[in-house]
Parts: sequence; structure tokens; C-alpha cells
Amino acid sequence: MAERTGTANLPLHGGKAPRWLFQRMVKLSGNILAYMVEELGAVETLSRFSDPFWFQSLGCVLGFDWHSSGVTTTTCGAVKEALRDRRELGLYAAGGKGAASRRTPQEIEDHAERLGMGPDAELLVKASRMSAKVDNNALQDGYQIYHHFFLFTSGGEWAVVQQGMNGAAGYARRYHWLSRELTDFTQEPHAAICSQERGLTLNMVAAGSLETREAMGVLAAEKPDRLISELKRLQCLQLPRRHQLFLADLHPDSIRKVLLLTYERQPDDFATLLGMPGVGAKTLRALALISELVHGTSLSWEDPARFSFAHGGKDGYPYPVDRDTYDSSIAMLSDAVSSMRGEGRERERALKRLASFATATR
Repeated sequence: MAERTGTANLPLHGGKAPRWLFQRMVKLSGNILAYMVEELGAVETLSRFSDPFWFQSLGCVLGFDWHSSGVTTTTCGAVKEALRDRRELGLYAAGGKGAASRRTPQEIEDHAERLGMGPDAELLVKASRMSAKVDNNALQDGYQIYHHFFLFTSGGEWAVVQQGMNGAAGYARRYHWLSRELTDFTQEPHAAICSQERGLTLNMVAAGSLETREAMGVLAAEKPDRLISELKRLQCLQLPRRHQLFLADLHPDSIRKVLLLTYERQPDDFATLLGMPGVGAKTLRALALISELVHGTSLSWEDPARFSFAHGGKDGYPYPVDRDTYDSSIAMLSDAVSSMRGEGRERERALKRLASFATATR
């Protein structure tokens, strides 16, 4: 399983990239990806999106505000726009912020149909939905997902960059996923989770929550009346403060309706339960607490959360975006990518030109 690789401070900022900057971000990101695909291949290029340090650096190179939540949404938006007319790269993007995130499954299916991917399209849609379900419902850290970016190849490899918001705290948290080495959506599935702010978290996908996950699948198949009586009893117990916080907004009567659905469908395991329509954070929390407190199963409460400027930044830090240098970068990189498609000496000269340019602009 891929390990978490870093943290990022992502305070919530308003505003958006001005049109003149976003247009340049699209051009430059497209040339960067073209260069990377030529050198590394589509699969390795895709894998870079699961590294929070690399992703943050990409946002900085593109000239966005390096420390704000907007670096995630704007960088992903620029990459998606850049890939729209570069199908030869073998990378395909879906999703985005707000309403765009809800169109992800349809966009995946549209790409897959054009590529003739067949059954693999269903697996990609499942990956998109399960990653969102995990970060919204199975990892209850106070951040509501509002941005979901799905990047994949025709071979079925995929990466997810999604972001949640905690308006009260004034921070955003970014979640990175990668299909490579991922064997289970419900146990330590993230490549990385980026957030400086850490707090009380009900982590149902931690290795330490395995017993509870297994018990939850069984509990969800039991008659609702028994579970509701257990939940009501829990609300009357003297519990540690952390549990009181999570029990406060659990209403047995509203949860009963969802438990009736799970009882009728008899889920085989936690993954099936998590993927069921209508099963949200509160239902999962109720089942997890019943399992831990009544049946003594283990449950993790540990928060799993654990950057360079080339062209300046949108908000003028560390200096305003230098448009002339930005345009020179786009032209130089575009020329290098075109030359790399040649052979022998021309390819070598292109690499040397690019290296010398990079050194001169440091």
C-alpha cells in the first residue's frame, strides 16, 4: 500500500485565477504533461498526481497562490482543459469542483466509450464513487468533499485528487489516491492526505478499525429495532467526551429508515455497506459506535493527515506573475517537446536547451 508522503497548509481563500493567468496555466500544464509523457510514459506521469509535494509544486510553477485551497481546484481545472485537446498523451480527466464533480461518472463513461474500454469503464466509475464515499463518510474528519478530480489512462490506471472544506476552521484538506498497489478501498487506501490542521477523526478505513469494519457488515444485516435500541442505550451511557461529540447529532428514528434498507439488502461486508445508496456518514457512525462500545471491537480515532516559485503567484507572493517569463517558458517547453519527438542529436540538443533554460530562470 502506498504510504502518505506529506502535509500542506491549505487555508480557504476566495477569488479565482484571472483569465489571462488561467489561459497560460492551461498552455504550460499541457506542455509539462506532454514532456513528462514523452520521458516517463502516461502511467508514471499519472502517478505523480498522487504525490502532494509534486502536485503542490506543479501549482506553484503554474503561478497560482501557493498556500491557498484554490491551488488544488485551479491546477486540476487547468490540467483538465489542457488534456481536452491532447488525446495523444493517453491521459483523460474528469470531474472538478462543485457541479463538475457530480458529472464525473458520465465523463468517465464518455471517455471510455470513445476509447473502447468496455468493462473497465465500470471499474473506473466504481473507483471514483468509492474514493468519494470513503473521504466523505468513512473518514469523518470534519471536511466536506467539494472537489473531485479523476485522472486515468486507457489501460485502467487512475489517480484521484479531491478536496474537502471545513468552513468553521477556515481550512481545506486534500486527499490523494492512486490505483497502483491499491488492493482495498476500505483499508489505508490513500496515497496521501494533506492538511496542517489535525483533530478528532473517526477513521473507519484505518488498519486499526478492521474489527469494527467486519462487525459493521454483520450489524447492518440485523433487524433495525435491535440496533436502534442499542443506539438509544448508548446515548444514555457515561461515555468519553470524544464519543459524546459524535453521538450528539445521531437521531435513531431517522437512522432506522436506512437500517431497514441495509437489513433488506443484507450487505456482505463493509465495502458493500459503504457503497450502498443512502448509507451516509451518520449511519456508518452509529454502526461503528455500536460495534466499538457494545461489542468491544477496535476503532481508530487517529487523524491520518501528515513545497518553489518559477513565475510568481496570483496574489503577488512572493512576487506578481511575470507574464513575459511565463510566455517564454511556454514557448521553450513547447519547442522542447516538439524536438523530443525526433531522434538522436536533435533530441539531445532539445534536452540541453531545456536544462539551460531552467538553470537560467532559477
